[in-house]
Amino acid sequence: MPEPGKKPVSAFSKKPRSAEVAAGSPAIFEAQTERAGVKVRWQRGGNDIGASDKYSLAAEGTQHTLTVRDVGPADQGSYAVIAGSSKVKFDLKVIEAEKAEPMPAPAPVPAEATGATGGVLAPATELEGSAASPEGSSSAAPSGPVPGSPGAPEDPIGLFVMRPQDGEVTVGGSITFSARVAGASLLKPPMVKWFKGKWVDLSSKVGQHLQLHDSYDRASKVYLFELHITDAQATFAGGYRCEVSTKDKFDSCNFNLIVHGEKSPGVCPGLGLPAFQCLHCSLTGVPLHSDSHEDTGILDFSSLLKKRDSKLEAPAEEDVWEILRQAPPSEYERIAFQHGVTDLRGMLKRLKGMKRDEKKSTVFQKKLEPAYQVSKGHKIRLTVELADPDAEVKWLKNGQEIQMSGRYIFESVGAKRTLTISQCSLADDAAYQCVVGGEKCSTELFVKEPPVLITRPLEDQLVMVGQRVEFDCEVSEEGAQVKWLKDGVELTREETFKYRFKKDGRRHHLIINEATLEDAGHYALHTSGGQALAELIVQEKKLEVYQNIADLTVGAKDQAVFKCEVSDENVRGVWLKNGKELVPDSRIKVSHIGRVHKLTIDDVTPADEADYSFVPEGFACNLSAKLHFMEVKIDFVPRQEPPKIHLDCPGRKLDTIVVVAGNKLRLDVPISGDPAPTVIWQKAITQGSKAPARPAPDAPEDAGASDEWVFDKKLLCETEGRVRVETTKDRSIFTVEGAEKEDEGVYTVTVKNPVGEDQVNLTVKVIDVPDAPAAPKISNVGEDSCTVQWEPPAYDGGQPVLGDAES
Repeated sequence: MPEPGKKPVSAFSKKPRSAEVAAGSPAIFEAQTERAGVKVRWQRGGNDIGASDKYSLAAEGTQHTLTVRDVGPADQGSYAVIAGSSKVKFDLKVIEAEKAEPMPAPAPVPAEATGATGGVLAPATELEGSAASPEGSSSAAPSGPVPGSPGAPEDPIGLFVMRPQDGEVTVGGSITFSARVAGASLLKPPMVKWFKGKWVDLSSKVGQHLQLHDSYDRASKVYLFELHITDAQATFAGGYRCEVSTKDKFDSCNFNLIVHGEKSPGVCPGLGLPAFQCLHCSLTGVPLHSDSHEDTGILDFSSLLKKRDSKLEAPAEEDVWEILRQAPPSEYERIAFQHGVTDLRGMLKRLKGMKRDEKKSTVFQKKLEPAYQVSKGHKIRLTVELADPDAEVKWLKNGQEIQMSGRYIFESVGAKRTLTISQCSLADDAAYQCVVGGEKCSTELFVKEPPVLITRPLEDQLVMVGQRVEFDCEVSEEGAQVKWLKDGVELTREETFKYRFKKDGRRHHLIINEATLEDAGHYALHTSGGQALAELIVQEKKLEVYQNIADLTVGAKDQAVFKCEVSDENVRGVWLKNGKELVPDSRIKVSHIGRVHKLTIDDVTPADEADYSFVPEGFACNLSAKLHFMEVKIDFVPRQEPPKIHLDCPGRKLDTIVVVAGNKLRLDVPISGDPAPTVIWQKAITQGSKAPARPAPDAPEDAGASDEWVFDKKLLCETEGRVRVETTKDRSIFTVEGAEKEDEGVYTVTVKNPVGEDQVNLTVKVIDVPDAPAAPKISNVGEDSCTVQWEPPAYDGGQPVLGDAES
């Protein structure tokens, strides 16, 4: 939607134009939008047009076409095309087709009759157009040989192949002037300009009455330039000029247009009244012959014409005093507005005080008239004729004597005394008296302001319900009195609750703060010298939902966010919870950014479970969703960790722990696990041992290790005594007071909890004095040698036997 108070940008890159079509022919109107896919509506008299046997609607990309088939008088009227907030009006005028009559072939023109421009003046019969042309239309292009053919005129010096010719047309008719330029030797298209008179460039006058067209014929390599004039007026007559230029050449041609006859003023087709008296015609835009409502593009050449004698053109001056004197009181206000009377009450008071003195005066042979009127900026002469040519007179203005100055001039010629007031202004609107001795005669002078003209007309507007409407019009005078009308009925000051009137210098504004469907209609601004018309179309608001709010399921302490997006960023709305308006607080927040509306609920509780809705203001719709609260039950599961024994031993293979007999043995084992593990100490019980032969001195240490067979494990769980076990949360301590030979062996530490277990073996050796070896056995006794054998001691003291001492 367009921003209020600003003129919206047009959605059309090419607008349809008013056209005159002969009865029985089709009428084609084309419009082009700025972008493709825009929805376009065609209307006639405010009602939409649909495809039917009468109307054909076509749309291809940005091109949109309306075709009216078999045009008749009933099809004549005002049409419009609407795209978005842009509306363009145009008229269809239906004229009777002329009956074709055989025309005698024109006599060949001798070479001597050819004009200096090289073209042949077209006979009048050709200028009247063919039977298929609309009434009053004509063409100034002679129907001679086609350029490029053997019979075509040639211009070896200039650029023209065919120059535009003089033409004639009747008022309201159409005429086309054509110029052809040879393009075979041109690298770029030539530049062509059309002029009226000496210097008026017609490219600035293109519009309703004038169009410029150009085309190129590739076969003949000839450029065709056309000047098309429609609905010709008497002021269009005169001399024209066509100039063509290329990079290094220039040529021009002069031709004349003669406009015959004059059309009668427009007549209302329904009432038979003059168009300006029919309010319906002026408001509905019925095409008339008058040009009072024409838009831009009118060929106004009045500034080029010589100033004529004002006496011949000035209309008959109306005496406002006399009109008011004879009019009924109910017509006073209308007459005052029509003639620019700003102080009606003061003027009526002066009119009532005017008394015509019928008695014969001995001093004045001719007195002043009871009242005079003069246009603002003009001069006025107040003249009396005295009985005594030598008598002195005084001139008074509102009882004060007037002193002669540059604006007030006193003249005395014989018995005549004249007061001349030049450059009259509103300050000169007063009562004047001429005093001779003790006798006087009085008059009233009314200074009439010039008609207030419309300098910038009203513009049609298309708004939605509730939007602000502002009509803006500019007049020729500051502070001028104007009247605003809706559908022909004046809008009074008492209706200020609905309408607001504003003046800003020469600009006048009518403001409707919030438009309703009842405000649609035709609005007019009337001044003493013209009127401006515009149409207001009010449409119901249509709101598109780009993103609807969705159902949510959230848990306790979570955040819930409802979000929706609509087509109008200016739309406001309210959020509802179970049908009641939701009031924002520290936990519930409502935001509106552009087209997006958002509801945020922090720390959701079971009480927030409900139906939520967003209702846009001014629209009969709402967007709804439900918030579901999810209650989560959490069972506490304690943290569990498998047990583990923490010993600094690579590969879990421990070194043998050696203790000297009689000393204290303390094994401190760090442990971990959750829950706290159970610690079990065990000692392996062995039976028997296998002792190999004594190893050689250079054999490895473990080569002579004995093999043990484990049959059982003894559980160590005493917490007191010589051998005891102490366990805490993070460690287990195994203590032996006074280590003995029986204490050596393999101890197993096992930790367990519900998650798992861990186990480590510890080897303890007790060092003590070894036992004596067994009795030796002597054999192989010789002269100087013998063999002695003995068994190793049963207890080696915790260390392997290295050797024996010999004696």
